[in-house]
Amino acid sequence: MTAPIEQLINLLNLEEIEKNHYRATSPSEGWQRVYGGQVLGQALVAASRTVEADRQAHSLHGYFLRPGDMKVPILYKVDRIRDGKSFTTRRVVAIQHGQAIFSMSISFQVMEEGLSHQFDMPEVPPPEAVRDELDIRKEQMAKHPELFEGHPLSTRPIEFRLIDPADLFNPVKQAPRQMAWMRTSGTLPNDLRLHQCVLAYLSDWSLLDTATLPHGISYLQHNIQMASLDHAMWFHRPFRADDWLLYVQDSPSASGARGFNRGLIYSRDGTLVASATQEGLMRVHSKEQDTK
Repeated sequence: MTAPIEQLINLLNLEEIEKNHYRATSPSEGWQRVYGGQVLGQALVAASRTVEADRQAHSLHGYFLRPGDMKVPILYKVDRIRDGKSFTTRRVVAIQHGQAIFSMSISFQVMEEGLSHQFDMPEVPPPEAVRDELDIRKEQMAKHPELFEGHPLSTRPIEFRLIDPADLFNPVKQAPRQMAWMRTSGTLPNDLRLHQCVLAYLSDWSLLDTATLPHGISYLQHNIQMASLDHAMWFHRPFRADDWLLYVQDSPSASGARGFNRGLIYSRDGTLVASATQEGLMRVHSKEQDTK
């Protein structure tokens, strides 16, 4: 059986079917629809394949347009918008069943020195002192298996350790802030572009949940409808996605059935390596409109 980390690497190893056109598949089991982080990572891979090796992604802005179908391949079409002296711009559209399910713009830059500053990393327990989210969810699943239908909990290519995790079954209102350690479950090759694509995959894991915290709701409730609407990232400094990274998240606002979320990502030594923002649908239905 292929190790989870190898499955992730294979997931991000797209097939070039024609110039600027790439084909990707989804895991054979787990999610009911394509995980947003998968599309983010694969779209970044597709764009990176068309860019010179001396340039790295520094920002991306994507929109989730339709739910992805796990059962059919995804076609990624790359538009080569601009090739400048220092910056390169690409646009990627992900297509299934003849329709766009996701679009993203990515900017790449030649590595160069310049002015530098950052916010300090918060003081938190080390990852060794925090329980793995998978162990917590397995305990919960044993008590309420019906509520985890469609959520992969067996093996996965990432480790995620929430600091002071919320109780998904008895959610209480609390400040819209959360922090977690995260990394891949195995060693990755020494390829910064691959680490960026993997971090894009990781960054979608819990960000939208932050907006639920001040309302005392959980995505496990059948009358709660949640979905990512957009996602943006900025890569500030080199990093490794197979080393522990601290994801510091907050949600400044929710309105119009949408929750807005921000995240700062630090390496274990306190270096701010990336930032992310996401807005997501966060709709509460009446019991008569139960979404189960």
